[in-house]
Amino acid sequence: MKYAKRLQSLMLGLSLTAAGIPAWAEQAAVKAAGSYTAATGGTGGPVPFELNLQPPATEIAAQIYDLHTWMMVVCMVIFVAVFGVMFYSIFKHRKSLGHKPATFHESTTVEIAWTVVPFLIVIGMALPATRTVVGMKDTTNADITIKATGMQWKWGYDYLKGEGEGIAFLSNLSTPRSQVGSPGVEPTEKRGENYLIEVDNEVVVPVGKKIRIVTTANDVIHAWSVPAFGVKQDAIPGFVRDTWFNAKHTGTYRGNCAELCGKEHAFMPIVVKVVSAEDYTIWVDGKKKEMAALADDPSKVWTIDELKVKGEKVYTSNCAVCHLATGKGVPNAFAALDGSPAVTGPKAEQINVLLHGKKSGKFPSEMPAWKQLSDTEIAAVITYTRNTWSNKAAENIVQPAEVVAARK
Repeated sequence: MKYAKRLQSLMLGLSLTAAGIPAWAEQAAVKAAGSYTAATGGTGGPVPFELNLQPPATEIAAQIYDLHTWMMVVCMVIFVAVFGVMFYSIFKHRKSLGHKPATFHESTTVEIAWTVVPFLIVIGMALPATRTVVGMKDTTNADITIKATGMQWKWGYDYLKGEGEGIAFLSNLSTPRSQVGSPGVEPTEKRGENYLIEVDNEVVVPVGKKIRIVTTANDVIHAWSVPAFGVKQDAIPGFVRDTWFNAKHTGTYRGNCAELCGKEHAFMPIVVKVVSAEDYTIWVDGKKKEMAALADDPSKVWTIDELKVKGEKVYTSNCAVCHLATGKGVPNAFAALDGSPAVTGPKAEQINVLLHGKKSGKFPSEMPAWKQLSDTEIAAVITYTRNTWSNKAAENIVQPAEVVAARK
């Protein structure tokens, strides 16, 4: 059944060879791919032993799928024709059969043929491709606009326009480190079904709505890519670029950062959950209530134990990737926090580093800014690092109000 679905989708792609792909054909392609997606659990992610592109979940992805098939057919026809003529000529006109080489110098007919035929081939390939590329760049009239910010090594999302405006969160890899391991340490847990393609906070969007994704980065070049949507857009520091998608089926779709961005490049997946309009409204209401609950009063005075408990969670989600859970860092790559003067010294300097980042000539990687964390989260993680491992800092506690003052 599974392979029949693939064959059905392939045969449908072979039929879409006209320069202008009809709307009904696009819908049929998306419908066929959608049935296959549903058959595989609706994950929209990679499938073991899959030999073709991921089943498309948008019209643009369906066009890309069909263009890929069309181009492969054209290349195969050219390959067979050229090598067929070549081998036929070698076999039928070989010297042992008494054939002698032709003495003509040029042929007007051949000159015209090998000029016109390639031109027609290029036109036949370029027209549908141009139509798709133009469609990919049309980000106007979006229902929802989301900013995706790449950072080493996670994604930050801000809902800028449309239903859900004001929602913001970080999306971290949720695969536990016990499945991944670390330098010199083997994994201690069996790898799960979605190993390295699962996150703690999914991007949630409604089905059938045009979603504009605005991409940027706060450190190095990243790329926001979800194959099932036919989307791949670079996220470049200091630049704002955009792309879009309109998912035709509910489900969970997975992608990755598609630009080599550093040591943990493979650990910043993208997960988009497409839900019904009703479920999306419920998610928006719940997310806003969750954000309101997490927005602690910066004037609140916390105990050191409260800050350490909260700080450990923040450190595990955001800092342990580079500095490790032991605080030892990675030799010649990331600085150790255990026993570091940056952590045991004046707390004002450590607050400044988290808010503004810091360049270092000693290590190839630099400390990025963490302004996107809340005042309480920054205060908590600083307090945690100053009172953990062998660290016993003199100024051992930081309150959220101190972070608020440092931001000004």
